[in-house]
Amino acid sequence: NSDGIASLFAGPPGTGKTMASALVARELGRELFRVDLATVVSKYIGETEKNLEKVFSAAHRSNAVLFFDEADALFGKRTEVKDAHDRYANVETGYLLQRIETFDGIVILATNFKKNVDEAFMRRMAVVVDFPMPEAAERRRLWVSLLPDTMPRTGDIDVDFLATRFELSGGHIKNAIQTAAMLAAEERPQSVRFVHLLLGV
Repeated sequence: NSDGIASLFAGPPGTGKTMASALVARELGRELFRVDLATVVSKYIGETEKNLEKVFSAAHRSNAVLFFDEADALFGKRTEVKDAHDRYANVETGYLLQRIETFDGIVILATNFKKNVDEAFMRRMAVVVDFPMPEAAERRRLWVSLLPDTMPRTGDIDVDFLATRFELSGGHIKNAIQTAAMLAAEERPQSVRFVHLLLGV
């Protein structure tokens, strides 16, 4: 038996799963190993286990928090075996379950689709955290806090409209503001206008 803790962070893109993982690691004074599972899962049979083993060994040596992003690539409901590839996908899933159980550190799995996660995985998670999309009032706070005070802007920016009209996650709001800033940088004067933010969205 290990002293590890396995957690599942579930929610749409941009709702703060990666940021929360980084905060957990920082609070513990550890590094965060972020693994994009879509890149680790190899199309060559048997390679995925080798890749994952390297990841777990490195995380163990450095006492890092292990964060698996895009967990859907491997943690989906185990397929009914239709062909050889399906059979090996199940082998990889089983291997990962077993490896998580023997890992004596903290593993965080991130998924955009909680309903797709295999029940066997869910049962092994000590902690499951849902990251919901923000409501209008929370979106307003995000718009206000993510628009830097130092950013030159015109007086026509309607934050209430942006917050109520567009159902965006925090990550998407941040991207919209960055896009607006790039659009404004190409103009004279270099001020962010309401239209830039709308284009950013």
